[in-house]
Amino acid sequence: MENPGLYLALIGLLALACQWLAWQLRLPAILPLLVVGIIAGPATGWLQPDALFGNLLFPLVSLSVAVILFEGSLTLNFNDLRGHGHTVSRLVTTGAVLTGVLTAFAAHWILSVSWEISAVLGALLVVTGPTVVIPLLQTLRAQGNLSQILRWEGILIDPVGALFAVLVYEFVAIGQEGSGAASHTLLLFGETVGLGLGLGALSGYLWGLVLRHYALPQRLHNFGTLMIMLTLFAVSNSLFEESGLLTVTVLGIWLANMRGVPTQQIIEFKEVLSALLISGLFILLAGRITSDQLAMLTWPSWIFLAVLMYVIRPIAVWLCTIGSNLNWREKALLAWLSPRGIVAAAVASLFAIKLEQAGVEGAEMLVPVTFLVIIGTVVIQSLFSKPIVKLLKVSEPPPTGFLIIGANPVARIVAKELVAAGFTVRLTDTSWDAVQEARMAGLPVYYGNPLSEHAAQHLELTGIGHLLPLSPYRELNNLAALHYEHILGHGNVFRIAEDPGKHAKRQQDKALGHLPILFDREATFAKLASMIAQGAELRIARISDSFGLDEYKRIHGGRLLPMFCVSTQGKIQVSSEGTALAPKNGERLISLIFSDSPEMKPDSANATKLKHA
Repeated sequence: MENPGLYLALIGLLALACQWLAWQLRLPAILPLLVVGIIAGPATGWLQPDALFGNLLFPLVSLSVAVILFEGSLTLNFNDLRGHGHTVSRLVTTGAVLTGVLTAFAAHWILSVSWEISAVLGALLVVTGPTVVIPLLQTLRAQGNLSQILRWEGILIDPVGALFAVLVYEFVAIGQEGSGAASHTLLLFGETVGLGLGLGALSGYLWGLVLRHYALPQRLHNFGTLMIMLTLFAVSNSLFEESGLLTVTVLGIWLANMRGVPTQQIIEFKEVLSALLISGLFILLAGRITSDQLAMLTWPSWIFLAVLMYVIRPIAVWLCTIGSNLNWREKALLAWLSPRGIVAAAVASLFAIKLEQAGVEGAEMLVPVTFLVIIGTVVIQSLFSKPIVKLLKVSEPPPTGFLIIGANPVARIVAKELVAAGFTVRLTDTSWDAVQEARMAGLPVYYGNPLSEHAAQHLELTGIGHLLPLSPYRELNNLAALHYEHILGHGNVFRIAEDPGKHAKRQQDKALGHLPILFDREATFAKLASMIAQGAELRIARISDSFGLDEYKRIHGGRLLPMFCVSTQGKIQVSSEGTALAPKNGERLISLIFSDSPEMKPDSANATKLKHA
């Protein structure tokens, strides 16, 4: 194939276009990536990965899958596995095994493939994955407890299912080496698993010590971890064929659970790397599907998909929710929503290549059937989940809560008053000290970058309908406003005023001019922080016919900044430039009272009245 560099560049551009389209349509990125790959490959013949990469294709796919599995395993903290209720724990343990076993039986009987391929398919199709579940949850607005269960199931089952799939695959692959006796196959399997577990755990412990004691400069943590992981993958495979994936999966799990190991920065780096690999890899893998493989997707394949969605998943959910406080409507939604995702597709493609090379009969069915399940579950559940949520009456009311960028004193004082007024609040900050202060104040807070992939998976947005950028960092405020406007909707996301400056004003008006300015054009973060440091307080006043906004302003000498108005129905309006608050009888006004207000003195004539208003 001529000019492979041009092909690689075009694949990168196609991957970027797919990611942008998924963002625009609020769909999992895997869907457009697979569709574009199929169009570029078997449909038109433009992309031929085997001819493009030759003998390098297999090592490229192997290393990419190793990175994807390692990145996923870094998120498997055993405290999370135990800390999200019995239903989640059962779904990612008992439910995963049950789903795998039932899927294997269904594949054998419906698709007429060997028990070996059926077992691999069953293990592969256990994984749902956060990259497909979370975009759906953001558009569904299901009840908070259901969103939490589905979200954490997707996050935790990624590494658990990957480990399950690797173990099953290794057993099948070892059995194809012509070892003869079953006892010898079991012995080889035990040796391979022993090497993977032992080498992964030992390496995880030793590398964890390096990271924990900063024996390597922090700027080299990401690079060093990547190189150690890839080296262990190659060394493990050279010692025992097929043990490398298990080794790197155990390595990641060990680092995730070893106390004092700084993994957050590594996770963020691996997220970027995984996104790059996944985007290009999926186009290549889908492009590798042949027309003969697509022709295999006859009516038994569609029956298999239907059984997987409408029989196996409901059985697993029903058994895993026995004894829970979920009603039948909530269980029905859990049984409905289980789209398959990235790990299943990536690992299926790698296993198919290896098993085909080993001459395993039916291995060519792995990729088309897995891709059919992915596309089928994502498309069907994306189209019909909203009507089903409404039909089952398990949707949340319109979200009224607040995501606040920052956990500094300004953000905390605003958050406390919003909580006191009855609204859901989530703060986010990258400062550990600020996060600790917020937690000590009883405020829910996310520690990390709100724009990261980790935040997309772990930052709980159930009940959140507004964004307030109250961080001292201008770039973070602006980027967060642009990012979350797509999720929360126009009019619910604000920008904070900035200090006067031609450059700042020009840049802000160009990118953020369509967003309303929070509170007032004079209310910059620096000014708010200064006033609060000087003793300004947030107070709630109930407005009545005899005590209106004008009277409230008069007794404070105009030394106040109206921020929020809460109606008698519990709806909230945020003050912004050009949208002045006009509270009516019975409504509550939340304002920042300046320290030099005449009524801030405790012995003031109206202080007691205002305090209890």
